[in-house]
Amino acid sequence: MGIFSRFNDIVNSNINALLERAENPEKIIRLVIQEMEDTLVEVRTNAARTIADQKTLKRRLARLREELAEWESRAELAISKDREDLARSALAEKSALQKVIDRLEQDAVFIDEQRQQLSDDIARLQAKLNEAKARKKALLMRGDTAKSRIRTRDSLSDRRVEEAMANFEHLERKMDTLEGQVEAYDLGRDRSLDEEFADLAADDGIEQELADLKKRMQEKQA
Repeated sequence: MGIFSRFNDIVNSNINALLERAENPEKIIRLVIQEMEDTLVEVRTNAARTIADQKTLKRRLARLREELAEWESRAELAISKDREDLARSALAEKSALQKVIDRLEQDAVFIDEQRQQLSDDIARLQAKLNEAKARKKALLMRGDTAKSRIRTRDSLSDRRVEEAMANFEHLERKMDTLEGQVEAYDLGRDRSLDEEFADLAADDGIEQELADLKKRMQEKQA
């Protein structure tokens, strides 16, 4: 017996609520779909058997009605020949046959109602099955996305990433050392004439900017 034990359990089930309570939603949805498909096969089998019974019953009723008409004709023939005894016997057979026909017609109505109910059940179950398959597709997509995110986070937390970053920092430190060695060559040496003139020009620019700033402040105060 699967996750559902009866047809009504399936068609009346709330798939969303079922998945929210499940520890493994993907496994549950697969079981739900399998149970629905099995139940749908069973319901269709019952429907096929009902349809076959209906066809058989219709053929039998057709033959009995023909036989009923035949007894009616025999009774009329007997009356025309002044054989009331035979007419009475024919009418008795007709009466008995009519009772059988009446009962079978009741059975035919019941079978027709049963066939309609099975048709409705199949439609309802098919709708539930379609819903479950749609949920399965969405769950699988969400599962794939979650697994991808986990792999990404595992990669980010991998020691290899940490080692790579450490190597990168080591390279940066090495470059700082090389640049420091280059700058160290300039320490203690006499400055060139060009460098001294460049410094003077820079100082003049600063002095001019300072004078402009003082002038603007005096104007604001005035």
